[in-house]
Amino acid sequence: MLTLKNAAPAVVSNSALKTLKLLGQRHSRKLILTFLLVAAENITLLLYPLLAGFAINAIISGQALHAVLYAVMVFVMWAIGAARRSIDTRTFARIYAELAVPVILAQREEQHSASTIAARVALSREFVDFFEKHLPVLVTSVASIIGAAVMLLLLQFWTGVACLLILVFFALFLPGFTRRNEALFLRLNDRLEKEVAFVNSASRISLSRHYDVLARLRVKLSDREAFGYLAIGTVTAILFASTILTMSFKGGLDAGHIYSVMTYMWMFAMSLDDGPQLLEKYSQLKDIGKRVNTSTV
Repeated sequence: MLTLKNAAPAVVSNSALKTLKLLGQRHSRKLILTFLLVAAENITLLLYPLLAGFAINAIISGQALHAVLYAVMVFVMWAIGAARRSIDTRTFARIYAELAVPVILAQREEQHSASTIAARVALSREFVDFFEKHLPVLVTSVASIIGAAVMLLLLQFWTGVACLLILVFFALFLPGFTRRNEALFLRLNDRLEKEVAFVNSASRISLSRHYDVLARLRVKLSDREAFGYLAIGTVTAILFASTILTMSFKGGLDAGHIYSVMTYMWMFAMSLDDGPQLLEKYSQLKDIGKRVNTSTV
């Protein structure tokens, strides 16, 4: 068996994707059920602002029965969310239990040290976390961004166009942003793999240096995420300001329309806000995939 050091670059670069694909194929039934519930949540979230706008107009016009149907939709949304969270834990706890053993055996065959194996088993949990936590967020964010932009094109055309331009603007910075994240995770995970060995034998000075480097790397990653949030916040604040001014000058809009537009803008902004964290997770998984051999999954 080839060691990680001698493996072909093309195989290494695709190993994270390969691991996710193998996990998806092996546990397809469980994952399909989970993501059907995620899809149902997304549909209710996308309809929420529009139905809330109808409810506001119904309240103003005294149509109580029509307005109270909004409460039914709220209950359905929370019921679907509760079912998904209950199924999530059962599904992903079992997937990780089945993943850990082949990871350990694969690293043993490659004759890695016990400290490296322990670190890589812990890192392999990130693949399961991706399915449990980050993939639902990714699906929800993409659906909300696209759905909100489409609804804004229908309700407030130029605001919808501005949303599409914002997406293009941030897409231009993605390659450079992710490359820098990957470089930081390479250094961070190199350190984590050596941590058990450091704990067992390193001097006080070496330990201090080790944890100081870990702290600085994590701070750099956090600062990059914070900068991404600030950039998104700045652009979306401009979006809100321009839309509010446009609607104010136009006049004659009913309360339901204004509420729907504002809520779809907020949905777009909050979903876009998930971007820095998801990009960081992508970079982390890409580096872990180069280290952790899960070929026996």
